[in-house]
Amino acid sequence: MGTEKNANLIGHNLGPYRIVEQIGKGGMATVYKAYEPALDRYVAIKVLPPYFAHEPDFSARFDREAKAVARLNHPNILPIYGFGQQSELSYIVMRYVGEGTLQDRLGAPLDLDRALNILRQVGQ
Repeated sequence: MGTEKNANLIGHNLGPYRIVEQIGKGGMATVYKAYEPALDRYVAIKVLPPYFAHEPDFSARFDREAKAVARLNHPNILPIYGFGQQSELSYIVMRYVGEGTLQDRLGAPLDLDRALNILRQVGQ
């Protein structure tokens, strides 16, 4: 794996997680669906690009930030199950939600009840 593009992770393991498919990509990370055999469940893994591994103090900062986010507890925030580093890749493991992405929903009309529900959740 090393510095190969993240798309080549499909079919490989990151720690105990087997990468199944890419489900999203943004400017800072790529998100994959992965299988965790020990708990017989699917998870989402956010993988940061390898170039972060070469930044000074990145590892310590990554550990601090992952632990800080893991302490958050709110129904509208995905829980973090774990994090790690393998080769030059840093990753965060969280609950997999198979309902699509925000981008999938953007541009599609919402009925009033659904729109109010979303605004209520954002307000909380």
